[in-house]
Amino acid sequence: MPRIVQGRKPRYLLSGAAISLVGYTLLAVLAAHQALTGLDYGVRTWVALLHYEFLNLPMRLLTGLGDSFGLIVLIGVGMAILWRVSRRWAIALPFLMLGAGVLQFFMKWGANRPRPNDAPWGFPSGHVLSLAVFFGLVVWLVATASRRRRRWRAAAAAVSAAAVVAVAFSRLYLDKHWLSDLAGGLMAGMAYLLLAIWVVEVVIVDRRGPTPPPPHTSG
Repeated sequence: MPRIVQGRKPRYLLSGAAISLVGYTLLAVLAAHQALTGLDYGVRTWVALLHYEFLNLPMRLLTGLGDSFGLIVLIGVGMAILWRVSRRWAIALPFLMLGAGVLQFFMKWGANRPRPNDAPWGFPSGHVLSLAVFFGLVVWLVATASRRRRRWRAAAAAVSAAAVVAVAFSRLYLDKHWLSDLAGGLMAGMAYLLLAIWVVEVVIVDRRGPTPPPPHTSG
């Protein structure tokens, strides 16, 4: 059961959200003025050298994790696991991810930046934004769980980070995004997630009190 955020943690959450938002805003401004073109093209050229036939299918499967179907599966699995651990977050998870989808829609519409393959609405990467929110929440819940040992926290953080990085690379490999699109998605996702955690675990918990743990059943 995640511990209630106390002391300095609310300030850390809001500070982290503010820093991430500033980072996203800076990236959006630089991308709009094409100040990152050299870096984006350089990374695109380097990734093109890694194209091999046997990697095409794995990259498509990886990128599917951030598609609508992949996210629905993740949300379903996440809700099932969280129902026994934190019903508050089990209920909040689908709304959290729905909000991430709405957020990326308006961000993409506002930036209106084409992708490397000339498809519209590349900035920020919706795949990275959504997965940063989902797996970032996983890291937060494991890290703040009072009964989790340090090695489990480290393993959860490593697996979650690897999932986001792998999908981000697949977006580069498939020529769906620029590097700056991925960075923008990460910054936007972290800002949104940290603010959401602050709302759920500080504002709501402080007003309603801690949620009692689910009753244990014998058998």
